[in-house]
Amino acid sequence: MNKNYLCKTRVSLLFLFLLLLTLSSCADVGISETTCLVGHKYGFWGGFWHGLITPFSFVGSLFSDNISVYAVNNNGGWYDFGFLLSVGGLGFLGTSSRK
Repeated sequence: MNKNYLCKTRVSLLFLFLLLLTLSSCADVGISETTCLVGHKYGFWGGFWHGLITPFSFVGSLFSDNISVYAVNNNGGWYDFGFLLSVGGLGFLGTSSRK
């Protein structure tokens, strides 16, 4: 293998790891579900953000009962649209390379 290719691959993997670490630090895990029910109603941008952090929220929900993937206290259709738009956008990150 080309030495330059291995170096670029390592740098890319390190960048991806640091990006995932940074994004996971933004996951809002301090709010309980009962607080969410009586607090702020989430709209389009809240749904979009929750869709983006879904992978991290899902992993966190496996280890804690206080973490939810989906906000129950939302305004309906716009929250759902933002959530599905951003979750669906995550599928575009996995592309195939053809030579």
